[in-house]
Amino acid sequence: MVLWQSATIAVRPVPGLPTAPPMPDARLEVTDASGRRVVPINKPVFSIGRRSGNDLQITGGDVSRDHAEIGREEGGFVLRDRGSRFGTHLNGEAVMECPLKHGDLVRLGKGGGVELLFLLEDAPSVTSRQTASAVEDLHQVSALLEGLRALGSGRVLPEVLALVIDSALEVASAERGFIMLADADGMLEFKIARGKGRVTLPGSGFSTSRKIPEQVFATGQARMVADLLEGAVGDNANTLMLGIRQVFCTPLKVVRFVDQADAPVEEKRIGVLYLDSQKRGALASPATQSSLEMLATEAAMAIENARLYRQALEKAKMEQELKIAAEIQQALLPDAQHKGTFFEAVAQSVPCRSIGGDFFDYVELADAGFGFAVGDVAGKGAPAALLTAVIQGVFTALATMGLSPSQTLSGVNQAIIARAIESRFCTAFYAVVTPDGQLACCNAGHNPPMVFTKTGVRRLEKGGLILGMFEHAAFEQEALALEPGDILVGFSDGVTEAMSASGEEYGEDRLRACIEAAAGKSPQEMLDGIFLSVREFSRGAEQSDDITALVLRYDGRLRASGDGS
Repeated sequence: MVLWQSATIAVRPVPGLPTAPPMPDARLEVTDASGRRVVPINKPVFSIGRRSGNDLQITGGDVSRDHAEIGREEGGFVLRDRGSRFGTHLNGEAVMECPLKHGDLVRLGKGGGVELLFLLEDAPSVTSRQTASAVEDLHQVSALLEGLRALGSGRVLPEVLALVIDSALEVASAERGFIMLADADGMLEFKIARGKGRVTLPGSGFSTSRKIPEQVFATGQARMVADLLEGAVGDNANTLMLGIRQVFCTPLKVVRFVDQADAPVEEKRIGVLYLDSQKRGALASPATQSSLEMLATEAAMAIENARLYRQALEKAKMEQELKIAAEIQQALLPDAQHKGTFFEAVAQSVPCRSIGGDFFDYVELADAGFGFAVGDVAGKGAPAALLTAVIQGVFTALATMGLSPSQTLSGVNQAIIARAIESRFCTAFYAVVTPDGQLACCNAGHNPPMVFTKTGVRRLEKGGLILGMFEHAAFEQEALALEPGDILVGFSDGVTEAMSASGEEYGEDRLRACIEAAAGKSPQEMLDGIFLSVREFSRGAEQSDDITALVLRYDGRLRASGDGS
């Protein structure tokens, strides 16, 4: 083994020769399906793509295996497309090779689901949605939850539309906002108009020109009119009569990414978001336009979900509604089986009602580590399911920032408390394992997972209090080294507290015996064995709680040879 030691060498400038200023450090603020994170550009050629060997690995249907790269050259940085299928876009324009400057926005593929904000360390800050702090992100999640409380009434869509318009007006500092949605025949219908201060504007029609929104809806491309006075009056006469000088309109598109090589991207246009202002220049900022387009992407999904929910509410009875809710909740969970180069994980969650409060989640981390979590929200049914969805979103946002397990759970605790939801709390276990077998974990009042090794069984108890109970709760984490073949089993209390027909609990001893009896089998076989054992034990008794279990086997580097997918 060779040990390397760094040394600092002082270099004196040569008299009479000019000295070039050092090139500033750079970073990318990445926004994709996993959330937001900051990645330093620490190589002369920084590669980006879906393949695991890239310096920045990003999954997504329209991200190629080797998509793009950022190179350091004399005088600055250069963005290059590496022959991607769906292209690389710089500030809205498709490029093959182009210099980068501070604040440039790079989009991968045609769907806009992956965005990279290029920033130089010594340049002034850029105001954009990507640079929002974690606290601001959690505040937005809280605002969305407030809007979704309307799910208990028939006014789901109006509440969501108002929430979208108010958010857009705040981001853009615009004076008016409109939303038009497509009907069954693809024709745009006026739905809502709002002004500053969350004021609903009177009338049920569109008093400005319909040409711009109809063009945007037809093409699927956002449009910015910097000054209506500089163009032909014609179709904009009504708008000019109102004193409007500037217009920004962006399509509302529901985009679904298929995570397969060169798979198509499903895109459905459902309407347009239209903003205008009497002030010239109010909407002209590229950062503002970028933020509005990103907001429109999220808004489209919220609006589409609200429309689908209302349709289900009108056509289905309560039983059918719960079935739909269960499908939505299951869709929020990751695929049950997840294989990496050094591990295999499987999990399953069975609610005691149509929807429940248990969850599990996986997180692929930038440093090649793998994070996994198991949680249990207090209560059952729709209230627990809603809080579970929020917690999953907050957890993913924090975990993908590279925070430690203890820091991540501490952030989730603060997010729950900030919402001031009475009698709502959550137990959770979160761990991160690295390719060399180092496991770091934190347990927030959850049933202690068990690690099965060649030398015995270890319970992972170290952590802190239940999430959502105490604002200043402290969380610790523990670390251990895994050996190839070691098994970690996480579970909710629905497993160990399952009752038999005679009123006896299943218990941790039975779970331990079940895993030990399955030694040498695959993680999937172990998981199936757990659920079969619990089901047989509780035969004849009603399921009283959600049942969730996760099995992870550490394989070392056995799988790490030659898999470039």
